[in-house]
Amino acid sequence: MNLEIGSLQLRANRYKTVLQNTQVNRDAWHTETKPLIMSALKELVDAIELKADLKVQDKISNLEAVILDLGKSSSGISEYLEDTDIKRMMVKTNGSLIYQQLFNGKIMVMMMSPHIEGYGEPKPPKAIEILRPDELKKPFFIRHLETFLKDITDWEDYDDDEPKKAGVAFNPIGFNRGGGDVGEEY
Repeated sequence: MNLEIGSLQLRANRYKTVLQNTQVNRDAWHTETKPLIMSALKELVDAIELKADLKVQDKISNLEAVILDLGKSSSGISEYLEDTDIKRMMVKTNGSLIYQQLFNGKIMVMMMSPHIEGYGEPKPPKAIEILRPDELKKPFFIRHLETFLKDITDWEDYDDDEPKKAGVAFNPIGFNRGGGDVGEEY
């Protein structure tokens, strides 16, 4: 069987290289990547005086994570339990920045926005980027923390003062602000 297998050989070689890279990435997690993440985040958190905990999730080998966790606090919101004078405080989870090792040893950087337990559903984690371990450098941590802090600040300061998107208008219920007389009802 004398077939032209040039492109097949290229694909096989690429596959073998990717498998090797996975092992290199996994090895780097323990020797370089996780220690770098821990030290860089600690240094930055200390420098900006941010109250946060660094946690390591390592129950599943090769799917570990380093989490910058802002913890939980009282939301300031409480509800009365039905037919009682007893109040139940709603707890706020303040958000977290996560460096998750993927199955191939690359690092997914993502964040969890704050949420109030019992008040709506938490947003799913939001991916910031995926990096090979050798791409993760100290300046990236500053960018990741800036993105995270912007997200949690926007969550805390939520209102409808955001600039309106083209073609989307906000109209208070019962009033037509897009034309006609001021105060004219629908």
